[in-house]
Amino acid sequence: MRVLAAMSGGVDSSVAAARALAAGHEVVGVHLALSKDPQSVRAGSRGCCSLEDSGDARRVCDELGIPFYVWDFSERFKEEVMDDFYDSYERGETPNPCLRCNERIKFAALLERGIALGFDAVVTGHYALLGDDGLLRRGRDAKKDQSYVLGVLDREQLQRSMFPVGNTEKPEIREEARGMGLGTANKPDSYDICFIPDGNTKAFLGAKIGRRPGTIVDKETGDTVAEHDGVYGFTIGQRKGIGLAGPMPDGKPRYVTGIDAETGTVTIGTAADLNVNVLEADRAIWLANPDEVLAASEAGKLQVQVRAHGRPIDCRIEVLAGPDDDITGRGGAFRLRLSDPLRGVAPGQAAVLYHTDTAGDYVLGSGTIVSTAREEDLS
Repeated sequence: MRVLAAMSGGVDSSVAAARALAAGHEVVGVHLALSKDPQSVRAGSRGCCSLEDSGDARRVCDELGIPFYVWDFSERFKEEVMDDFYDSYERGETPNPCLRCNERIKFAALLERGIALGFDAVVTGHYALLGDDGLLRRGRDAKKDQSYVLGVLDREQLQRSMFPVGNTEKPEIREEARGMGLGTANKPDSYDICFIPDGNTKAFLGAKIGRRPGTIVDKETGDTVAEHDGVYGFTIGQRKGIGLAGPMPDGKPRYVTGIDAETGTVTIGTAADLNVNVLEADRAIWLANPDEVLAASEAGKLQVQVRAHGRPIDCRIEVLAGPDDDITGRGGAFRLRLSDPLRGVAPGQAAVLYHTDTAGDYVLGSGTIVSTAREEDLS
């Protein structure tokens, strides 16, 4: 097959490209330029899209003897990832831009152009497994598993994806890179949002969105206890940096429990107020048919994960609407009732659904959380 290797400039994508080449595929390396003005040097482990990363990716392709190109997706990245990030925070949500980048850039824009140029698939260094059965499974390295962030891919995108490093643990990947003499073997992993290289999300959003003052209200008393410059500075579950003048009268710590972007009201409450056991999600992606998901739910074998490395929770599903497109599996909505409460879940997060068989966990679908609740508050 002719495949495009998405070269981030890190060790995982380097070994993924090398393995695809060793498997007999015709491999072309592509680095995605996601900014018109990228940082010239990567700041430690922050970000993944600097000029340094592009140079590292080029050197790896030279070492492997494969062609290398830089494709400019900066405009589309701004519109579909960065603007979505701003809009989501303005709505009082907590988005995950890495999921949106996977969905709309690495496995949409890149695939679209690649298919138009005659390529068959995209190869990435994600830690996930995609077998002959087409099921998206957890990677072998539990600490690095990225099936959650890939849970937003649809059926068509997965059919044209390859994850060569998913069956290997990270230390082995680095050792393999050293054995091949790849310069990325000891390069640190990136862990921050690539377009916020200093890691200060609040300052970044403040400069973009501007001051939009509102109030902070204590759920226990209903009193206004402080003011703020914008709801974008808060996330559900936040404890530090709320801006309170001092401890509350009852001595209990306070957390952000609600954000109303329309009124500018941020609600704070106790730790117990963070626990929710009902989630509603839309923009669903069904990798399995809704009937199969319902069957897993009725058999007590459905789980949901709401963070990249969060704990999967047993749940039951109510399908509110099925897919709009039977080919991709996109569209629809669902409601989940959790066996155990989750703390600090925010609208904007992805709810990824898992089922377990004899080979391990695999993804049934996903959705974007639009609301959370406690069962007792709904009755």
